[in-house]
Amino acid sequence: MSNELEFLSRRVASGKLSRRDFLGRAAALGITATFANALLSSAARAAGPVKGGTLKAGLVGGESTNSLDPALFMTQVPTIFGKCWGEMIVELSPDGKLENRIAEEIGASDDAKTWTLKIRDGVEFHNGKTVTAEDVAATLERHSDEKSKSGALGYMKGIESIKASGKEVVLTLKEANADLPYLLSDYHLIVQPNGGKDKADAGIGAGPYKITTNEPGVRHGGERFANYWQGDKMGHADQVEVIVINDATARTSALQGGQVNMINRVEPKIVDLIKRLPGVTIRNHAGPGHYVFIMHCNTAPFDNNDLRMALKLAIDREEMLDKILRGYGSLGNDFPINASYPLFTEIEQRKYDPDKAKFHYKKSGHDGTVLLRTSDVAFPGAVDAAQLFQQSAAKAGIKLELKREPGDGYWNEVWNKQPFSASYWGGRSTQDQMYSTAYLSTADWNDTRFLRPDFDKMVLAARAELDEAKRKQMYHDMAVMVRDEGGLILPMFNQFIDATGAKVAGWVDDPHQELMNGYALAKCWLEA
Repeated sequence: MSNELEFLSRRVASGKLSRRDFLGRAAALGITATFANALLSSAARAAGPVKGGTLKAGLVGGESTNSLDPALFMTQVPTIFGKCWGEMIVELSPDGKLENRIAEEIGASDDAKTWTLKIRDGVEFHNGKTVTAEDVAATLERHSDEKSKSGALGYMKGIESIKASGKEVVLTLKEANADLPYLLSDYHLIVQPNGGKDKADAGIGAGPYKITTNEPGVRHGGERFANYWQGDKMGHADQVEVIVINDATARTSALQGGQVNMINRVEPKIVDLIKRLPGVTIRNHAGPGHYVFIMHCNTAPFDNNDLRMALKLAIDREEMLDKILRGYGSLGNDFPINASYPLFTEIEQRKYDPDKAKFHYKKSGHDGTVLLRTSDVAFPGAVDAAQLFQQSAAKAGIKLELKREPGDGYWNEVWNKQPFSASYWGGRSTQDQMYSTAYLSTADWNDTRFLRPDFDKMVLAARAELDEAKRKQMYHDMAVMVRDEGGLILPMFNQFIDATGAKVAGWVDDPHQELMNGYALAKCWLEA
């Protein structure tokens, strides 16, 4: 028994077995969690990371319009590359806890309205400048400015004042918010010299890799930063490289041929095939990610809630989950929260009902086709999903016209621009962050144009409520409002499915986003 667990612990340390599977086997053998975790720690110390080489990722989610300005990150390539060259204030760990990064300590007043960040000594930017409290304050100020168009703007507006003094940054909030430290883990909030106010897209950060190549839509690269504050804990490869491969077949071929060491967004329909490839490991885990069709509530014909309801009832979620995700996901219910969130509550599941859909469609008064835009980059299987939607809607007398858009430019020219399109969300660390990012009237990423002052008040009230039971009920009420009155059609929550090639070690399952919450390149290594 001991030999088996020691063997399995070494496999976890090398990234060949998930921690969850190891603990499950240990429990089956009657081993306590404390002893099992001690074995894992010992194996990790014994294995140790191997330095050297170039770690490469082939990723979907890159466009020629991508920028190094963290405020503008919206797709996988800039976000994942950003976690190679950028450093965060705090980081969300795989088990949902906060790990201090540039902030060494975070403290709050009793009413959760005043927060103090103590800035760590000895953190250096790639240009040789030491990170200061003023840099952190300026970063937060820039992402609070509407002119920045930051994806973090929705919840950053809740900060009333930001002041740097010595080694501390003091944040005063307009309303109490017990979740503030979690919000500071947002991937947009990379700390930059003077907050990026001088040159937001300079690509100068304090992360483990220093940028050497930046060819948007093609490739990005970095070399290990010798003065990285965490030393050997991250940045094990000499170099990292991101190659933009938006085509799913080409990504798989690149992994199989050894041109890249890891890929994201493996399509569920080919998972079983990839599992048979020598040296390739599938890395899949459930989380808050979801695949959606979004309608602009303020744009005809979607400004009519009967039409929106008709479309929500005209989608066969069970069929889509079965044929698109093939078991690698769960049913969605037209609000962006699932059991990944601690304060989640069950709401009656919406089902496919062509008769009710037909009723609401007739009541809406709309006649003619409804144009839905989709693309291969919207989410894996998005084109096939749109075709299934078209077929199920036809049974309700609704004619969906599909327009397949090119991948390059989709996120700048279609998403959040056109009134009805396919999209995805990776989810956020808290319900407040999810709603504040995409559903507040003032949020730049309010991609359903859900402009409801009454909902805004509910978000702010829940944010300030410190009683967990009351807060849970408030989030339930908010979910019902989004589900029944919003412009979100959410048929399914997806699992994140990545794949790694031979010799990739150091992998840790992380439910928050794909590729270890975006840190796979920064934290993994290649075995000798």
